[in-house]
Amino acid sequence: MNATATTPAAAAGTAPAAGTVVVPAAGTAPATAPRDGTLAITGWGVVTSLAIGADEFTTAVAEGRDGLRDVTGMFEEELPEDRAFAMPGFRVRDHLGRKGTSFFDRSTALALLGCTLALDDTDLTVTDANRDRVGIVLGTTAGSVKATSDYSRETLVNDRPYLVNPVLFPNTVMNCAAGQSAIWHKLKGVNATVAGGQLAGVSALRYARNQIRRGYADALLVGSVEEFSPHTAWFAHRQHSAWQERARIGEGSAVVMVEDAAAVRAAGRLPDAEVLAVEAGTYGPPGRTPDAGAGLAACVLRALERAGAEPSEVRAVATGACGIGPLDDIELRGVESALGTEVWQIRAKEWVGECQSAAGSLQIAALLAGHRSHPELDGELSVVTSVSADGSVGAAVLRGWHRARRDHRS
Repeated sequence: MNATATTPAAAAGTAPAAGTVVVPAAGTAPATAPRDGTLAITGWGVVTSLAIGADEFTTAVAEGRDGLRDVTGMFEEELPEDRAFAMPGFRVRDHLGRKGTSFFDRSTALALLGCTLALDDTDLTVTDANRDRVGIVLGTTAGSVKATSDYSRETLVNDRPYLVNPVLFPNTVMNCAAGQSAIWHKLKGVNATVAGGQLAGVSALRYARNQIRRGYADALLVGSVEEFSPHTAWFAHRQHSAWQERARIGEGSAVVMVEDAAAVRAAGRLPDAEVLAVEAGTYGPPGRTPDAGAGLAACVLRALERAGAEPSEVRAVATGACGIGPLDDIELRGVESALGTEVWQIRAKEWVGECQSAAGSLQIAALLAGHRSHPELDGELSVVTSVSADGSVGAAVLRGWHRARRDHRS
């Protein structure tokens, strides 16, 4: 996992050194004593082919809608399949206006809209008095692969290779989406991009927890993003075409606003959920360990211990099950070893597809959608699990509540 933390302006145009963590921007030094690490989710936004916005996503999940779309005319290049969990008609200007959005790559557009929706959904008001303490942590794999590839191609096919459009260069760096989102919303706090593949969502949440726990930020927009392009479609097809039941490739973003839970409670505010723990570990490459599920099981149990909870308290688990045999087997064995066979398993990819680095955040969104309009689930514990082909595992423990209790409080 690589992470960078920069100022918003630098984030929009500076490529990070691999494997480094840069100290957060000046003015974000710890202002309080270390906190206990429990995060309150006070709002969230989601952008997928299934639905856009928390309320619409909640309704779509409840109704069992299908997010699979015809993508045959989406690009000039040939695609390996005619259908995907993508958004052929998506234009960021339809949601945020034309001004300032013309040169955004697709990843940046998806991430920015996700951040905007999360800000609209939270009861936290960002003002000049607190914007230095509000920032963004965004998970990705490598930013916009299409933007990077297209820019590189221009240097080869143009008559004068060095006369490429400089306005497009910021789109080629991994931290463009987080930087542009911070600039758009004038957020001057911690700005970080975490490269984690399938674990990007969980890793971004873990990074955000540490920043808030150590007092570097009071509130952070946290999520992950993945775009659909010929590059991602062909990569997935060539790597996993043997698995006929695999989830089809998709795109989207999911972003949550997180704050220190104790501070939210002290202010008399009611969160949508609390993140009690986030852990990561390894299981080893598929087929090379006697019990591949043991690594995930240990990660889940470690997260529950940190949360002060027992496995028997967990009502649901949002898995990253994707229809790829070895990975699904590792996840199933790990979940059942840690939580038993009776826990309710939610497979978010059945609704939103294989969104790669956005997967973990969309799994969290699926859990939040379940709580949003169901008071009978108030206070129930749930777990999010992630497994990647490179041998990594992650888990997060959440406790959720329905939204109406906040909207109708006296």
